[in-house]
Amino acid sequence: MARTVTPTIGLILLSVTLSTVLGNTNVGSELLKVSPSEFAGTVRTVVDVLQDVTSILSEFGSGFGDSRLSNAVSDCLDLLDMSSDELDWSVSATHTPKGKHNSTGNLSSDLRTWLSAALANQDTCMDGFEGTNGIVKGLVSTGLGQVMALLQELLTQVNPVSDHFSSSNKGQFPTWVKQGDRKLLQANGVGADAVVAADGTGNYTKVMDAVTAAPNYSMRRFVIYVKKGVYHENVEIKKKKWNLMMVGDGMNATVVTGNRSFVDGWTTFRSATFAVSGRGFIARDITFENSAGPEKHQAVALRSDSDLSVFYRCGISGYQDSLYTHTMRQFYRECRISGTVDFIFGDATALFQNCNIVARKGLRNQKNTITAHGRKDPDEPTGFSIQFCNISADLDLVHVVNSTHTYLGRPWKPYSRTIFMQSYISDVLRPEGWLEWNGDDGLDTLYYAEYMNYGPGAGLSDRVKWPGYHVMNDSSQASNFTVTQFIKGNLWLPSTGVTFTAGLGV
Repeated sequence: MARTVTPTIGLILLSVTLSTVLGNTNVGSELLKVSPSEFAGTVRTVVDVLQDVTSILSEFGSGFGDSRLSNAVSDCLDLLDMSSDELDWSVSATHTPKGKHNSTGNLSSDLRTWLSAALANQDTCMDGFEGTNGIVKGLVSTGLGQVMALLQELLTQVNPVSDHFSSSNKGQFPTWVKQGDRKLLQANGVGADAVVAADGTGNYTKVMDAVTAAPNYSMRRFVIYVKKGVYHENVEIKKKKWNLMMVGDGMNATVVTGNRSFVDGWTTFRSATFAVSGRGFIARDITFENSAGPEKHQAVALRSDSDLSVFYRCGISGYQDSLYTHTMRQFYRECRISGTVDFIFGDATALFQNCNIVARKGLRNQKNTITAHGRKDPDEPTGFSIQFCNISADLDLVHVVNSTHTYLGRPWKPYSRTIFMQSYISDVLRPEGWLEWNGDDGLDTLYYAEYMNYGPGAGLSDRVKWPGYHVMNDSSQASNFTVTQFIKGNLWLPSTGVTFTAGLGV
């Protein structure tokens, strides 16, 4: 069935917002390099092109019997709609910098995060057409290329500004989070708004049913308790489901599992067993699994587009592309993440602390790469920071580590950025540490770094000699990739109650 959304509600609302913002001059030159009216004018141009592309895509919603094409079109429509929200947030924030927008209080970080997400969405839309006949991709590629160029221009117009710009908000929590929420992650018993139980002892037997019942655009935390059990379903928390918290009985007790894969006709984006876009999501004591297996190639266990999201004591289990940190600011603490090829990938600004990152045995002659970060533009604030983690081999690989070469990462996009610091690295890692994606592509523009790692795989003498690879010896450099600096966690993590180390911890 064709999906008619011409234009999307998000685009209509954004057009209304823009009509009230053009000409406003509330934002000082410290944040924007151009006037707010010029910034909003460029956004208006982006919106016009997004509407044109949406109109084209809506004509192909049925996919003409091609399920892969239909999935790709559906992805694009969702992604363009998310982009319209992110542009709306950006314009609203520049219009009323002290208003109650969806922010941390650091407007520079917020704007650059949201614009980067909108940029990544266009790339993901294009990537989804892999394996189709390419006709639809050809029809929309010009428009999407124009959108990406304009978003890159918008990114250059935002100054990277430190927390002093929003000093009046420092120490406060985001306006949309209640301070009592901080106790939720620390409590032994959490007061649940909905209970999911496979054995019928809760309000629901399916996780997705509880998600559907949650309020839209909630300004208070809505807690879903998922009792121990294995839940065979695909869960998608749409963008309108704000501030959901999902609590299980432990990563080995509560498991959400699915088996969608690229080989079976799904886009990588839509293959996720568990996907969340609504902002402010928290998960605790639960495992997200994709059981498709290594022979099915891209098969995502967890995908997050949720800004200011937290995953605490969670398992993310798969093979290729296990964890899709697609966009936005994300924090992972005490999680177990396992996989083979590019098993932590995406274009988010994601920080991992005290996690077990586990390489598995995949296909014969296949190389393992832990990360594949997808930063496309140097003005994006995105990247992966992996701190206080344990990098090791899973049981199926530990005795045959020489048969499968494992690397810290490879550059999915030209400005790929990944930092491993203060982490234990076992002998699972190859001495050269990092792997090329395609010849010399990105080796001079990427930013890969290591700082104060230890263990048998942490030796630096045989590491790659790429222009973009760095050995950090300066704590001031490493501080840029801490919770406080990299994800502005001091402005929003305290309200969640999750344990975190703000800096280098030394």
